[in-house]
Amino acid sequence: MHLPEDAVLLRIFIGESDRCQHRPLYEAIVMKAREMHLAGATVLRGPMGFGKSSRLHTAKILRLSMDLPIVIEMVESEEKVNEFLPVLDEMIGGGRVTLEKVKVIHYRHEDKKVTGRNTKLERNTILRETAT
Repeated sequence: MHLPEDAVLLRIFIGESDRCQHRPLYEAIVMKAREMHLAGATVLRGPMGFGKSSRLHTAKILRLSMDLPIVIEMVESEEKVNEFLPVLDEMIGGGRVTLEKVKVIHYRHEDKKVTGRNTKLERNTILRETAT
C-alpha cells in the first residue's frame, strides 16, 4: 500500500465505554478502517482527560473511571480520509474528530530478506542450531 508524502492525520477522541453495535467503539472504528483499506490505525488509552462536559476521567485508584479517554490516530491520503469521514460520522455520537496535514517520512514494512537483519529470537535459534 502506498501512502503519499503529503497526507492527513485523522485523530478521534472518544471514551473507553463508548459502544457501537455491542462492541467497543474504538474496535469498531479500527475494523471499519481496515475494511476500507486505510493505511493503519493506532488506539491510545489516556490515563486522564476531560471533554465537552468537563467531567474528569481518570485512572487514579481513588477515582476509578470506567470511561478513560481513547484517541484513535490514522495517517492517510486526504482522499481516503474524506471517504471514511461519513462512515465515521454514522458510528460515533459524542467525542471530537480533528484533521491536520502531515508529511510522511517513513512508511514501509521491514523485509528481513532485504535488510538481512534477524530478530533476537531468530539469532538465538541460529546460534543454537550452529552449536549442535
